Amino acid sequence: MDFQRMKKAGEKITWLTCYDYHTAKFEERAGVDMILMGDSVGGCVYGYPDDGMPVTMDQCIFHTEAVRRGAPNTFLIGDMPFLSYEISPEEAVKNAGRFYKEAGVDAIKLEGGSRVARAMRAIVDAGMVVVGHLGLLSQSLGQFGGHKVQGRNAENAYELIKECRVIQEAGASILCLEAVTTEVTKFITQDLEIPVIGIGAGPDCDGQVLIVNDVVGITEGFEAKFFKQYANAAEYKCNAIREFVTEVREGEFPARENWNEMNEGEFEKLMELIEQG
Repeated sequence: MDFQRMKKAGEKITWLTCYDYHTAKFEERAGVDMILMGDSVGGCVYGYPDDGMPVTMDQCIFHTEAVRRGAPNTFLIGDMPFLSYEISPEEAVKNAGRFYKEAGVDAIKLEGGSRVARAMRAIVDAGMVVVGHLGLLSQSLGQFGGHKVQGRNAENAYELIKECRVIQEAGASILCLEAVTTEVTKFITQDLEIPVIGIGAGPDCDGQVLIVNDVVGITEGFEAKFFKQYANAAEYKCNAIREFVTEVREGEFPARENWNEMNEGEFEKLMELIEQG
């Protein structure tokens, strides 16, 4: 899809995370514009308490391959995990290339501004598409003092705006802004030529991204102002499993329609063979 054209035309871009083949099929069928196999796979699939920090390149490639099989025609972004691009531009290019060669992505995503600009430029110069990520950064939460909204004061907002300009100059084709005040997001969206997609960044960006587990209601015990739950898949799944457990214990499943039976004549032949030894 031509996201630059969509930005100029004022058409909102939709973006969701995805971690498996079946969900990818559903997202493509529903018409999502972009899919991110995010390092949020750490919390959403593996149950890591600090979400994406322990996630490895191999895990990301493994899940991204599955997502690509489920959504072969949707713009797919691979999320570069922690320490896959910070060590050197050469290492960043090598790891970004793995997403392309092994998982068939259309782009990769890096977190950060000035500190990753050299790596970003190297990846772009190697012929790959880069998505930037600024605002609240999950791989650098310690530096932010936890989950804090960015751009609440003029100094912080000004630094964020400068960082956004840096990654555009470094060659990013799209920018994700996370947990940024609405006023600052609006300015950045108008200031940059590239599409700006927000998560917890208000309505004035070029599109919206959310974690799919939050959207369908799989996540439990987590609430945030920025996301909306559109279904309650956790309750639906739990009820289905509970019904299965009950039916098995009470002898209701499997019912006769669930059986596989031999032809009566063939069963008689079997008994004869058994008797004959």
